[in-house]
Amino acid sequence: MSKNLTMVVGLGNPEDRYARTLHNAGFWFADELARRFSGEFRYEKRFNAEVCKVSITGREVWLAKPQSYMNLSGKPVRAMLEYYRLDTGTTLVAHDEIDLPPGTVRFKSNGGHGGHNGLKDVIRHCGRDFMRLRVGVGHPGHKDAVTSYVLKKASSDVEAGMLRNIDEAADVMPMLVEDGLEAAMKDLHTGN
Repeated sequence: MSKNLTMVVGLGNPEDRYARTLHNAGFWFADELARRFSGEFRYEKRFNAEVCKVSITGREVWLAKPQSYMNLSGKPVRAMLEYYRLDTGTTLVAHDEIDLPPGTVRFKSNGGHGGHNGLKDVIRHCGRDFMRLRVGVGHPGHKDAVTSYVLKKASSDVEAGMLRNIDEAADVMPMLVEDGLEAAMKDLHTGN
């Protein structure tokens, strides 16, 4: 039995200098959902996050962008889960994924952090029972280059691929809300 989606968390870094970096793919996704479903983010000090509520197929879904920097994303997510009494298992966390090439986007259920510092902190504060949306950004080729790679501005080709992926993932959000993760995963993964 699938759980209904109640919250989408986009991971990223605040500040304009990070806005178009690869590491902010989660923010890009949250922004696209707010645009599509008529939400307007506002800063909520109690969570240290920008939040808004949207309606997807008639169901209320919270959107959140923690403003604590990537490696401290867990506390804002935990604060929202507790305040709104949401189940971690009904939360989708969107993030950049170096293990997927640009032009690839995948849903995943549960799992580890794979070295992603934002996921690592969310797991530390909330456990691992949440859904993920992994937006492929590619790998720089060497592990020592990962930090500088994800914190740089996306090239026009990579950005175009990421935006296509974000559109495709946003297209299946009504299915995720209505039919659950497996149905949305099948639709997204066979079309991508």
